Amino acid sequence: MDTPSQLIRLRNLEIDNPLAHVDFPKMRAGKVDGAFFALYTPAEMAPDAATRYAMEMISAVYDVADANPDVAAVTFTPEEAAQNRKEGIISLFMGMENGSPIQESLPLLRTFYRLGVSYLTLTHNGDNAIADSAAEGKRWGGLSPFGRQVVAEMNALGMMIDLSHTSDQTFWDCIKLSESPVVATHSCCRALCSHRRNLTDEMLQALGEKNGYVGINYNPGFLTDDFGTKPEEAALLEEADRVEAAFIREPGNAEKVKAWNRMQERLLKEVRRPGVKEVADHIDHAVKWAGIDHVGIGSDYDGILLTPEGLENISKSEALWEELRRRGYTQPQIDQISGGNLMAVYERIITCSK
Repeated sequence: MDTPSQLIRLRNLEIDNPLAHVDFPKMRAGKVDGAFFALYTPAEMAPDAATRYAMEMISAVYDVADANPDVAAVTFTPEEAAQNRKEGIISLFMGMENGSPIQESLPLLRTFYRLGVSYLTLTHNGDNAIADSAAEGKRWGGLSPFGRQVVAEMNALGMMIDLSHTSDQTFWDCIKLSESPVVATHSCCRALCSHRRNLTDEMLQALGEKNGYVGINYNPGFLTDDFGTKPEEAALLEEADRVEAAFIREPGNAEKVKAWNRMQERLLKEVRRPGVKEVADHIDHAVKWAGIDHVGIGSDYDGILLTPEGLENISKSEALWEELRRRGYTQPQIDQISGGNLMAVYERIITCSK
């Protein structure tokens, strides 16, 4: 979930925010007792600026936890999350989406890990000093020499290597090189939707064989090839990108906030969206190829323009579990998919580092 960038944009997690995907009241309503907050930095951001921005987002996560100690806590391990659950506290894990903030420095990587960054998504939508991305994929032919050092260091730390956003060759390099399981925190299945960010059946099988994990993304463009194909829908989505960018530049500008809220309402009304069924279809397919122990949810809430119909925000999570029940999943299997598998793979990665 890209919620840290929303904190920078002045979202108050203590209240139920209209049109927001994530806040504490919605998490409570959706019976969500933990989440990974992604520290997203754009590919075009210069390394020094990305490092500073990542640090500011980390501070924002700590600030919101410190201000609400009876509600949430920054969390480092699955054991801490289990204890938080017993106490009714929401666990806030952190991951870093895009390796740019570590620059070309293993000491910076270790520093972010010590601050609570549990996983690193090696790239975003651009090649960087670590590896090639799915969006470009032309710089290194997979992992860079420094990227190979990063993989080894993350294995030693017990830090999750996230392959969502990487190129196919980077994926396979990490499968071969990593001594620990690897993850794809927010990806879908390429057999059902041809987006370059999605995983092939061979990739899903490899994740399962490596004892790793894939979290299914809610981005409509990753769920179906039909999303946004009508000319009027495509034009509205482009306009929405511009309105959102203006809001991001001036999140304290009341007019920009109103314009963005109006645009979100238009998107929900005027753009056809896949729904709960399509999300469940991707879960089914991933389970078929990776195995029931290796599939979960990587919603990308707060990082996507639109959500699937019926899953407009995190409070509506029960709709997906109900669909899985209709398809024959047992409650223990749903518990795995809703978070158990992610905690299990994180525990395996920590164990491999010892």
